[in-house]
Amino acid sequence: MKKAHILLVEDNEGDIYLTKEAFEESKITNKISVLKSGADVMDYLKKADRFPDPQTPDLILLDLNLPKKNGLEVLLEIKGSEAFKMIPIIMLTTSSSEQDIEEAYKAQVNCFITKPVDAESFLKVVSATENFWIQIVTLPKP
Repeated sequence: MKKAHILLVEDNEGDIYLTKEAFEESKITNKISVLKSGADVMDYLKKADRFPDPQTPDLILLDLNLPKKNGLEVLLEIKGSEAFKMIPIIMLTTSSSEQDIEEAYKAQVNCFITKPVDAESFLKVVSATENFWIQIVTLPKP
């Protein structure tokens, strides 16, 4: 089984917990790094000193509603960077707004997933996402 480094950008503690739980249930030992602010993402990717042992992720799970810099701004910044634009980004958010979906795809998101509200469905979505993006898809090397 393939292993990957996943960067989870999420400010909701409950969603962080559920996402990690879903990955643990799959029995695949992926490395998961968590950032709680959109403003921290580029510093992390550029390996700023304040991040211990930052590793370029194979996949980014990005919330839309983040403090300091929202997910769309982060997405635009990453996809506008020659060094990081190849990293697949999944927008994993509570939003189901057609405008948010359209803007995310225009900004080159690889996938837009609306988070289910109940925990069991959320776990299934994260598990299916991991299976597809880590086990099935061939990702570029970071």
